[in-house]
Amino acid sequence: MKRYPFFLTTFLGCVFCMLFVISCLGQQGIKDYKRFYGLLRDQNKDLLVLRKFEQGGRTQYLVTDPQELETRILSAATEAVKPLTWAQTMDIFKETPYIKAMEAAQMKETPLQDAGIIHGFPKEKGITLTIDLCPSHKPLDRIIFTSLLKEFQKTEKPVPLALSITGRWMLTHNDDLDWLKNLVKSGDISITWVNHSYNHRVSATAPLKVNFLLEPGTDMNFEVMGTELAMLQHGIVPSVFFRFPGLVSDPKLISKVLSYGLIPVGSDAWLAKGQTANSGSIVLIHGNGNEPVGVNDFIKLLQSEQKSVKDKQWMMYDLRESVEDEFGGK
Repeated sequence: MKRYPFFLTTFLGCVFCMLFVISCLGQQGIKDYKRFYGLLRDQNKDLLVLRKFEQGGRTQYLVTDPQELETRILSAATEAVKPLTWAQTMDIFKETPYIKAMEAAQMKETPLQDAGIIHGFPKEKGITLTIDLCPSHKPLDRIIFTSLLKEFQKTEKPVPLALSITGRWMLTHNDDLDWLKNLVKSGDISITWVNHSYNHRVSATAPLKVNFLLEPGTDMNFEVMGTELAMLQHGIVPSVFFRFPGLVSDPKLISKVLSYGLIPVGSDAWLAKGQTANSGSIVLIHGNGNEPVGVNDFIKLLQSEQKSVKDKQWMMYDLRESVEDEFGGK
């Protein structure tokens, strides 16, 4: 069998992924998807526009409420949107949790691993659960979700969680993705969809400073925007959050992600690495079948807190609400 150089196979892989996304966009009629900042007034609220695109002959906007950090898609006439520079955006919304979280992430940009927001401040005892779905040929660890429903079905419904999702995982796990979306539709869980890059490339031998998204030649525009496009194609609304693959970054990369209007989210409790989940922790486990230790540790954590869950003294927290509470001054 003929072997090709590593750089060539990487390039061909990127081309394939891009062609897939373009094909998906054609099916959904999404055109000219781009970064765009603006101010849009809707239902007596000032919303921040993050993206602009055309779909079905109409101009659509991906917007966020900078107070509550929720995102949605809105149709609006062009004249209803006031274009903003990023500097204007930072100034207009400077007192909101969204901008305060961005600034906090910028200040915590030095570590090679785990930069960004790593802890929330819930009002009671509990955690914010984040589940990473990196590329994998293995099926979704559905036991994570069924265990959550079993423990919380009588005290907290829907159960909030954040899924850090990659484009390549979506490419090969349609059934698992549909299963998750049906849990949302039934009201059993609520999901904050976190951008985790498209390819999530990783080398087992390269040092961290040239690994993951720090690999030379990485196209960050595709890693960010390609993932958002794949989400939209699957009927998923991207959130304002981004998780670095491997939690690896550097100041330049963090600034790049922030320039897309995305808040980097790390973790202070990666269970598979032996880190302990405390009150307010942003917990990290992998649900892609590649980290059974973390999944088992999480299930044990749930079991150990059964009584507190029943007494509503141990809760699951929405990532958006945790960040809002932390930076909202409440």
